[in-house]
Amino acid sequence: MKTKTLKANKVNVVTLGCSKNLFDSEAMMAQLKANEFEVLHQTQDQDCGIVIINTCGFIDSAKEESINTILQYVQAKQKGWVDKVYVTGCLSERYRTDLEKEIPEVDAYFGTKDLPRLLKTLKANYKTELLGERLLTTPSHYAYLKISEGCDRPCSFCAIPLMRGSHVSTPIENLVAQAENLVAKGVKEIILIAQDLTYYGLDIYKKRALADLLRALSDIKGLVWIRLHYAFPAGFPMDVLEVIAEKPNICKYLDMPLQHGSTKILQAMRRGITQEKTTELVAQIREKIPQIALRTTLIVGYPGETQEDFETMKTWVQNMRFDRLGCFTYSHEENTHAHQSADDVPAEVKQARAEEIMRVQEEISYDLNQKRVGEVCNMLIDRKEGDYWIGRTEFDSPEVDNEIHLPFQKNENLQIGEFVSVKIARASFFDLYAEKV
Repeated sequence: MKTKTLKANKVNVVTLGCSKNLFDSEAMMAQLKANEFEVLHQTQDQDCGIVIINTCGFIDSAKEESINTILQYVQAKQKGWVDKVYVTGCLSERYRTDLEKEIPEVDAYFGTKDLPRLLKTLKANYKTELLGERLLTTPSHYAYLKISEGCDRPCSFCAIPLMRGSHVSTPIENLVAQAENLVAKGVKEIILIAQDLTYYGLDIYKKRALADLLRALSDIKGLVWIRLHYAFPAGFPMDVLEVIAEKPNICKYLDMPLQHGSTKILQAMRRGITQEKTTELVAQIREKIPQIALRTTLIVGYPGETQEDFETMKTWVQNMRFDRLGCFTYSHEENTHAHQSADDVPAEVKQARAEEIMRVQEEISYDLNQKRVGEVCNMLIDRKEGDYWIGRTEFDSPEVDNEIHLPFQKNENLQIGEFVSVKIARASFFDLYAEKV
């Protein structure tokens, strides 16, 4: 029985998973708003008649979170707290038939390319003139920009091609127009995202064109920072490094998931690269851009990973001294090449190995941060928290990297989204503490 009045045209969009999903949610929200829906993102408002859940289906933990979220809103629907529950995104793309059978209370399921059909279900029109338009959910001073969809890489562990399809690049002129629009709205930092940035352009320009895209974006007036996420190491386009080094508004930062430090495991993963070639690539990047901050992610517990393989990776991590690093436990995904092998590393061993890698990285991060004490740098303020302004340097991406804590002073004229010159006074494992210059 309903206990409250629900607004039939008020929509709560719930986003799970990565920044690419967030980008899709923002595009969907722009379409809904243009169709005169009241649209909110992950709101606590109690009068939304419609909930749209944009799911993630990448690994087991993400799938579990998505299913739990669906069940949460199905229960809310049964109690009369919402009228309609729709599910879209990667989990729905990959497991729609199973979901329809197991959770039939959802009003409709949609895949990753079904936005027009979702809108039609809501009696809304897909407006082609809004292509590239988004309703930002991030703080107004930064935004993600997805430069391509899908992936053509054959990585054995990854289900992304099953959910996102083959690689499709967005033309440079379209991306420049989107970026100019974002800057006109006050965005100062644009974070380029894709399943693989370095593959950009091969389908439409017949060459790797990331460097060309970066040159075009860097010419946009008012765009202070351009940041690169998710580069693939095999076949890395070295001309990109020249552009990063040359252009002052391209952050000296690169997110390049390397996945493992053992050649045996890299070959099993079908990554197209060895430990030796990876090490050589990192050395070349650091030689071309000495101040660059490198972020990577690793996977532990891949099928067949022995203690010796793990120790090889651990030693490699100690020697490489990455500026930023995250570690995941292997997830055995159906219909991937790796699923043909036995998932033979026990869950508790996977977890222990991940924690051990992160302890190594914690010490590296602490040492690198201590060397920054006394440094004067440019800080972008992301938010105010308690008695501190919280922000980042060009060497840190939002939500995943180090943050700077700057004491809040009464009567000072600082604002979120503003750049301020600070001096690093002290440092911990993953945080820096600064004073205003």
